[in-house]
Amino acid sequence: MRYIVLFLAMALWAGGCSRSVMKWYYQTNVIADDYRYGDLYRLSNLPQFKDPQTTCRNSAIHSPNLLGDTANTHLYLIGDSFTEYPRIDQRDFQVSHYHYVHWDKRSEVQLDNSKRNILLLETVERHFREHFSRPVAEITIVADTTKREAPEPVSWKRQLFDQIQSKGIEERLETVLFSQDLFLWFKELKASINLNWFDRVPPTVGISRDRQHLFVDLDTDTTKHLNSSFAPLSDQEVNALVDSVNATADQFQKQGFDAVYLSIIPNKASILDPSQGPYNHLIERIQQHPRLRVPFSDVYSIYVKQPKQVYAVGDSHWNCTGRALWLTSVNKLF
Repeated sequence: MRYIVLFLAMALWAGGCSRSVMKWYYQTNVIADDYRYGDLYRLSNLPQFKDPQTTCRNSAIHSPNLLGDTANTHLYLIGDSFTEYPRIDQRDFQVSHYHYVHWDKRSEVQLDNSKRNILLLETVERHFREHFSRPVAEITIVADTTKREAPEPVSWKRQLFDQIQSKGIEERLETVLFSQDLFLWFKELKASINLNWFDRVPPTVGISRDRQHLFVDLDTDTTKHLNSSFAPLSDQEVNALVDSVNATADQFQKQGFDAVYLSIIPNKASILDPSQGPYNHLIERIQQHPRLRVPFSDVYSIYVKQPKQVYAVGDSHWNCTGRALWLTSVNKLF
């Protein structure tokens, strides 16, 4: 019994300390995916927003034998969680080469000058002000990506120390212990009591005035002045952000890109509950700015026409309809 308890404790500790071990637990079904009902349900545990996540079918038809412009197009995308795999991949675009880089990560790429190299800057509305408040340097153009210095070896002691000190250990331990449906019943009961008796939701989420929609707290909390749809946004800052987008496009075109495009995906609250506060209309003010020189995908005007059909119930991201509308809008740019 002592050895069994010791083994279980070590397994739990390994899952909490290591993202790699945690990923293996998911793949082997040792633990349940706590995002399986959506990230907002995971944060709130409110049963009315429990929405099993589905994989959307790729809407674009990707042929292995691309012809014409598509065969000569290489797409590079700097994006956030909306466009990370498996939500979006190369099959969603009519291009012969696709390279994705997450914001705040770094990637060295080698451009093929015989092809049409295009860059798409995708950002959700709540992070636009952060991303373009500084120079965009997620992609670095190099002459030859094969000529890289070998990274210095890291000792096993250093790796172990980094695992122990890594962020999110408590969150991963909670997932290992309490991700099964049995425990979700207790979490849902507590969340329902807090909402129905005390009109309270966890601080990590916001709720619409009619209680029909959940939002990530960054959308609605005006103390998050760089993120919220309802935080003040001055004309001076809009001017600076537009200048930053233009400067970013100029920088990458000088480095070899043939075209740079912009896509701002609306906050869920901006579409489903824009009158919750004084909406700052960030997307419209950026896209309609007279100084903006970068072509953009205007998905905001598409979403506002069908607000209840484009976002997932228990997640801060789009549903399959919202995803398909975005892909249609973006692919028209290329």
